[in-house]
Amino acid sequence: MIRLLFRARRLSAAAALRSTLCLAACDAAPETPAAVETAASIIAVTERWSRETAQGQNAGGAFMTIANTGTAADRLTGGSTPVAGRVEIHTMTMEGDVMRMRQLEDGLVVPAGGEVTLKPGSFHVMLMDLKQPLKAGDTVPLTLTFAGAGTIETELVVKPAGAMAPAMGHGKEGKPHG
Repeated sequence: MIRLLFRARRLSAAAALRSTLCLAACDAAPETPAAVETAASIIAVTERWSRETAQGQNAGGAFMTIANTGTAADRLTGGSTPVAGRVEIHTMTMEGDVMRMRQLEDGLVVPAGGEVTLKPGSFHVMLMDLKQPLKAGDTVPLTLTFAGAGTIETELVVKPAGAMAPAMGHGKEGKPHG
């Protein structure tokens, strides 16, 4: 009987200590992960595709939709692929009857809670100094670089020359990253 009483008191003391520690933790200042979370971008890349290129052609375009469901804007700054010497972010504008393409030196902003569609005749990724022609039906690995989200590994589906958009429902398996 004395053993049971001693054991009960020991258990009571342990419970009281746990309660005190719990209350002390509740009174402690909370960590501030909100500051990190509010500065985060969450990027998803979908509808990724490219057009086939001719033998000897040294550049090709890549197109996609980039969504940012995070709370801060991000910026697509470049990338890499084993099939090209460099990857650049471009825009295309019309000056009179002439289409002008230029590199976006500072990259392309993807707004918080928004999306940007890279498509023919507009913003796009350029695969420069191609090491081989892009052939319809092939897939091409592409690593995209974002100022906030870092790098995202993806693949482009190569469509026939003259394609203007991917087939509906194809390439929508992009997963958020951030």
